[in-house]
Amino acid sequence: MALSSVLPAPVQNVYDRDDEEAEKRFQTMTVATVASAGAAPPYGHRKGWVPRKTEDFVDGGAFPEIPVAQYPLGMAQKQKSSNALALQLDAEGKIKYDAIARQGHGKDKVVYSRFSDLLPKEMTEDEESLIRPDDEVVKETTERTKEALEMLVCNKISAAMPIRRAENTGPAQYIRYTPSQQGEGFNSGAKQRIIRMVEAQKDPMEPPRFKVNKKIPQAPPSPPAPVMHSPTRKVTVKEQQEWKIPPCISNWKNAKGYTIPLDKRLAADGRGLQSVHINENFAKLAEALYIADRKARESVELRAQVEKRLAQKDKDKKEENLRQLAQKAREERAGLRTAKQGETAPPE
Repeated sequence: MALSSVLPAPVQNVYDRDDEEAEKRFQTMTVATVASAGAAPPYGHRKGWVPRKTEDFVDGGAFPEIPVAQYPLGMAQKQKSSNALALQLDAEGKIKYDAIARQGHGKDKVVYSRFSDLLPKEMTEDEESLIRPDDEVVKETTERTKEALEMLVCNKISAAMPIRRAENTGPAQYIRYTPSQQGEGFNSGAKQRIIRMVEAQKDPMEPPRFKVNKKIPQAPPSPPAPVMHSPTRKVTVKEQQEWKIPPCISNWKNAKGYTIPLDKRLAADGRGLQSVHINENFAKLAEALYIADRKARESVELRAQVEKRLAQKDKDKKEENLRQLAQKAREERAGLRTAKQGETAPPE
C-alpha cells in the first residue's frame, strides 16, 4: 500500500518539475503508440520505427531520417514479370499443351503438335476446301489483286519521279459533339457543337521524320516438327550411374586454390571410363613361368633324391668297411687268444 493513499490530499498545489516532465513523457509515449498502430509516428519520435507498408507513408514521400530502402506508393520497386503462359482448354475441356509450340507464331500459322496431325486425312469430294470457286469469287479476287498491284506500281513510279506533287487529302468529316458539362458557363451556352475534321496537308519536299533503315527482326521460322515422346518410365540406378558426369578439374591449374579430394581428381581423370584391356602375351608369360618353375622344382627334387641315394650308398659302404674291420679284428683277437692258450697248456 502506498503512503499517498493513506495521507489526506494536500490543501495547496505544489509545483514539481520532475512530475511535469514524467507526465509529458507518458503523453508522448501514448501518442507514439497510437500513431504506430495507424500511421507514422510524429517527427522526433521515429527512432526504431521502419516503414514497411504503403499505409505507413500516408500518401506522401519517403522519410529521409530513416536510412532504410523505402518505396512510397510502390515507386522504383521492381515489378515481377513472368513469361508463363495462361492455361488454355480445348473444346473437350482438356489442357492445350500445344500452346507452348505456338508461342511466337501467328494465329493463322499451322503448327502440327499432335499424333492425329501425323495421320493421313481422308479427302472427299464434298469438302469445302476442294470445291472450286464460282465466277463471282474469281472476279472479286481478280479485282482485289489488280488494285493491290496498281497501288504498288504507282508508289514505285511516284518515288522514282524527281518532282512530286502533293497528295490529295481525303474529304472532310463532320462530327457532332455533345459536352458532358451543360450550362451557361460552359461551351458558350451551346448544348452541342459540330467539329469539322480535315486531314493535314503533307509537304512533298519534307524529309522523312523517322528512320526506316532499321533492321527488322526476321519472322518466326517454319512450324517445328512434332516431337513424339515415349511414355515416362522410372530411371534405374544403373542409368543414374551412367548419367553421372564427372566435374571438370584441371591437373595443372587451380587459380582459386580449391582443395580437391583425390577421388574427385581420379573421377575427372577419366580412368574409370576406360576399359581395361590385357594383352594375351601376359597369359603366355605367366604360363611359361609356371612351367619353368614346375620343371625347376622337379629337377631340384630329382637331384636331391640322387644325392640322397649316393649319400646312402657311401654310408652303407663305410658301414660295411667298418663291419669288416671289426670282424677282422675279432677274428685276429680270437686267433691270438687260441694260440696263447695252446702255448700255456701242460704237456701230457
